[in-house]
Amino acid sequence: MSLTRRKLLGAGAAMAGVAVLGGWSLWTGTAGESPLLLSARNDDDGQHYAVGYYLNGKRAFATPVPERCHAVARHPFLPVALYVGRRPARESYLIDLRDGRLLQTLQSQPDRHFYGHAVFHARGEWLYTTENDTREPGRGVLGRYRLDQAALRLIHDGEATTHGVGPHELAWMPDGESLVIGNGGIRTEGGSREEMNLDAMAPSLVIMSRHGELISKETLADAQSSIRHLDVAADGTVITGQQYHGPAYNSVPLLAIKRPGEAYQPFPVSRAQLAMMDQYTASIAIHSEQRQVAMTAPRGNRFFIWDLDSGDTLLDAPMSDCAGVGAVPGGFAVTSGQGKCRYYDSRTADVQSQWLELPGGWWDNHLWLS
Repeated sequence: MSLTRRKLLGAGAAMAGVAVLGGWSLWTGTAGESPLLLSARNDDDGQHYAVGYYLNGKRAFATPVPERCHAVARHPFLPVALYVGRRPARESYLIDLRDGRLLQTLQSQPDRHFYGHAVFHARGEWLYTTENDTREPGRGVLGRYRLDQAALRLIHDGEATTHGVGPHELAWMPDGESLVIGNGGIRTEGGSREEMNLDAMAPSLVIMSRHGELISKETLADAQSSIRHLDVAADGTVITGQQYHGPAYNSVPLLAIKRPGEAYQPFPVSRAQLAMMDQYTASIAIHSEQRQVAMTAPRGNRFFIWDLDSGDTLLDAPMSDCAGVGAVPGGFAVTSGQGKCRYYDSRTADVQSQWLELPGGWWDNHLWLS
């Protein structure tokens, strides 16, 4: 059978698996529009929204939702995305990207809560979430849901452990069948953000198959450095951002890297830059084409871009409460919790920035660009 025929049959199987979803076909957005940014944000009154804005400033939708959301899981080819509730959320929201219609409020199981992140499999049928087992607080769970008749349904026998405590962000490795997961190492009780084990944290970076088999599990030297957010380059290089929960006077690595075939280790960041981060990193984005990695440090009001291969600093700039970051043609788009959003053109050594015509303030720490 030819490769082309295999791809066509595979796509047909994927479409059958999602039961047509109301007759939708492949969709990539509105012709002629700039990239679509998906994120969560609040308004001045504290109302939570799942939003979509084109980078040219045009609003696609702003859907009110009951709970604050964190990250967005975009379907690979249908016009839907899951806005995942912020830890310890009991709800997440499946949104129609064409008009912002709320298709489903996804409820966690009574003995689970969401950790803020999820991903769709490339074939479109399966969604995977990071969750907390509240019967055994802190035990990481990989929830498995099937998209069927425009709704996500939990598959009870598909649940697997994340091989660690307090899982947060997860992402696909280049093979599309294995996941990398940042286990934060922090135990929390159900319905609470209170950290219960700061003197006995166990963070880990795990690579596992989507069916649950452990491929690798690695740790950093400092156990109080919670592995939280991450991104994966096209060649399989993983970058993670940490949040430190030890004494304020300590200086520990807050960025780490795992290159293919190599051990997980700190990424070269200067002590001066570490001091500006205030022991807290938020969003990570890799620009695979330009071999760059960007990171937001909202507590330090700082935004960074480094060369992924050499570790050289390309940008170290102030940005008030910088929040989500994503790779776009030529560079990165960055949102802000308190200020204006920006575009950084990093194609040359002299990185240039410009304001984006997006609403200012109240953006959450993650975004998705499509």
